[in-house]
Amino acid sequence: MGRFCRLAARSFGQEKGVTLAADRTADIAGLQGQLEAAGYIAEASLAATLLLTLDLGRPLLVEGDAGVGKTEIAKAFATVRSARLIRLQCYEGLDVHAAMYEWNYQRQLLAIKLLEQDDRPLAAKEKDIFSETYLLKRPLLEAISCDEPPVLLIDEVDRADEAFEAYLLELLSDFQISIPELGTVHAITRPLVIITSNGTRELSDALRRRCLYQFIEYPDFAKELAIVKIKAPQAADQLARQVVAFVQQVRRMELQKKPGIAETLDWTAALLHMGITVINDDGAERIIDTLSALIKTRDDRTGFTPDVVARIAATC
Repeated sequence: MGRFCRLAARSFGQEKGVTLAADRTADIAGLQGQLEAAGYIAEASLAATLLLTLDLGRPLLVEGDAGVGKTEIAKAFATVRSARLIRLQCYEGLDVHAAMYEWNYQRQLLAIKLLEQDDRPLAAKEKDIFSETYLLKRPLLEAISCDEPPVLLIDEVDRADEAFEAYLLELLSDFQISIPELGTVHAITRPLVIITSNGTRELSDALRRRCLYQFIEYPDFAKELAIVKIKAPQAADQLARQVVAFVQQVRRMELQKKPGIAETLDWTAALLHMGITVINDDGAERIIDTLSALIKTRDDRTGFTPDVVARIAATC
């Protein structure tokens, strides 16, 4: 499958030498092409960072506003790698049990009942009860237990509490997890870790030190047009260009929530379903009927009067 796949097949630690600049340029271009085939348009800088993630065995921290396509990086990278994608969706109050492991208490209680007639010493019984048989693997433990390296997506880490970051440090540093009843579980293979953040709070220096870093901006016109053409091929070229031009202008407005790439694609689909094949100022009222797919807060919607929509449409 080309230079990138041959490089990607090598495990961390096998690529110790210095890579020629021309070879690396070809690797970057090759990865960009494979990501595009998987449905993601990547800049050369992102492709280069993903290659470094493979070379150095380091997690990748991706920051950017909500809706710029951070999560899709992990999905496309897993597709390119033909790897399993394991996703941990972070949220406020996320704790170690939901992220790493839990004990199957119901089965343990049943086993304790069955062991009442067992004459073995108590320590032997406890060893049976707290064994992998009764361990429920959550995403982080699952990721280091796979025979083949998966892509581990830790999504929106900024939504989790700062205390959760401390749990992550052991995993990201040594790729191991400590379970008091079992001891330290070491990774069978190292997962390819991609962490995303919307920047709603500052992440710790300790977390940042353990990661490579990439910031994702809202796409420019050319990139967003390429995304629309890949994801919504049913849209004619003229409509695709007008949709992207309209959305690009909307993002320049003072909004509570700027539309992301997902909203662009949803709006394209909404226009097609409403039979709108061209955007112009004469069709402002019909365009307004589709804005539920593009503008997602009440206050923002009030600003899109027929005059405003017509003015934007006239420039597309």
